Amino acid sequence: MSNSIRVGMSEIAVSKSPDLLVTLGLGSCVGVCIYDFYIKIGGMAHIMLPDSSTTNEVTNNGKFADTAIPALVSQMEEKGSLKSRMVVKIAGGAQMFSFAGMNNKMLIGPRNVTAVEDSLNALGLRISGKSVGGNLGRSIFMDLSSGVVKVRMLNSPDIIL
Repeated sequence: MSNSIRVGMSEIAVSKSPDLLVTLGLGSCVGVCIYDFYIKIGGMAHIMLPDSSTTNEVTNNGKFADTAIPALVSQMEEKGSLKSRMVVKIAGGAQMFSFAGMNNKMLIGPRNVTAVEDSLNALGLRISGKSVGGNLGRSIFMDLSSGVVKVRMLNSPDIIL
């Protein structure tokens, strides 16, 4: 029997088949899904901000791309996963609001996507599927029995990554 595990903002969760990892309402946040097909273990991070350099002390590794992704990979490795078997899919990073004269600092969604991609590259991990950008929020459903990641957006058909 599977459990549905909700991954909230700035949270990281790792579980195994047949569980389902779910994060709802990604706007500018990015959901990072990593799956190991061999041992059917998966993890998800709901990343809120690009990097931790703007804070003096990181009290929650799940909040920032540069801390959440290494923490997620580490938690998966502790459960027996190998980086060479990790499949990565990401979704989110929308630009939810637009204002005249917006500067680059206010473009949180696109900055989050870039930071996630950079953090994954730094660890030698490749993204095999993504649904990012635009101006619509997303929800992600990750089936740990198959590794299928379903992305749901308002008034759109589901996207399978």
